[in-house]
Amino acid sequence: MSLSRRGAVLAAALSLVAAAEVSAGEALDRIKEAGVLTMSTDPEYPPQSSLDPMTNEFQGFDIDVGREIAKRLGVDIRFVTPGWDVITAGRWAGRWDISVGSMTPTKERAQVLDFPAVYYFTPASLVVHEDNETITTPADAGGKRIGVGVATTYESYLKKDLTIDVADAPPFTYQIDDAEIRTYDTDLLALDDLRLGDGTRLDAAFTALPTILDAIERGYPFKIVGEPLFKEPLSVAIDKGDPELGAEITRIVDEMKADGTLAKLSAQYYGTDLTQ
Repeated sequence: MSLSRRGAVLAAALSLVAAAEVSAGEALDRIKEAGVLTMSTDPEYPPQSSLDPMTNEFQGFDIDVGREIAKRLGVDIRFVTPGWDVITAGRWAGRWDISVGSMTPTKERAQVLDFPAVYYFTPASLVVHEDNETITTPADAGGKRIGVGVATTYESYLKKDLTIDVADAPPFTYQIDDAEIRTYDTDLLALDDLRLGDGTRLDAAFTALPTILDAIERGYPFKIVGEPLFKEPLSVAIDKGDPELGAEITRIVDEMKADGTLAKLSAQYYGTDLTQ
C-alpha cells in the first residue's frame, strides 16, 4: 500500500473513531430528547429482576433502582432482555442505554464499559442440593460439576481469573480447584438443574446469595455451603465513552444513597441494607 493510500486509510479510521466518541457522548441528550431510558435486564434473576407472569411487568430490586434513576432523569423507562454475555461485551450501539443488572466491575469489563456508581454489595455463595452429603466446604466442590451463569463473576472465580476493578474491593481467595464448569444463560437455570436432584445434572451451583435465598424461599431443596466465597460490589454500567451520562448516574445514585431510597429498596427485597 502506498504512503498516501495508507495515510488516507488512517485518516478515515481516525475520523470514524472520533465520530463514534461524539455519538457516545451524546447519549444523555438522546435519552432526554426521546423521553425514555432503555435499560437491559434479566427476566429470570429474582429478586433482582424477573417478569411477573400474571401482570407481564418486570419487578425486583434492580428494576426499582432503574425506575428511580429514570424518574430522577425526568424520563420514562423501557426494558430489554439481551443475553448477559451480550450486555457485558459492551459496544451496545444505542440498543440500550444502561444496565442496572447487579454487575461487578471487573478489569476485563472495564475495557468496554464504564461503571459510574456502585449501588450495593452482595455475597457470592456455593449451594448444593439438600440431599448432598459430600460437599460440606467449598474446597469439597473441587472437580465437581458446578453451574453458573455465563460470563459472570462466578464463572471467572471458578476459572481463577476474577479481578474486581473497584477501589477497596474486599479481598478473597480461590477455594475451589479444577471445577467442571457448566454455564447457563442465567443463574436461575443453573438452580433449576440443581433442584432436579443431587448429582442428576449438577453437583453444585454458584451465584449471588440473595438469589439462592429467594430460590429456597420458593421451595428449592437447597443448602448453602460454608461462608460466601467473595463479596462483590455491584454497579450501574453504561457503554464506554459517555461521560455526561456517567456523571448524571453518579449524581443520582449518590442522591439515592443520601436520602435513604437505596437502603429502603434493599430492605424491601433483601430484608437488610446491602447498600453500605
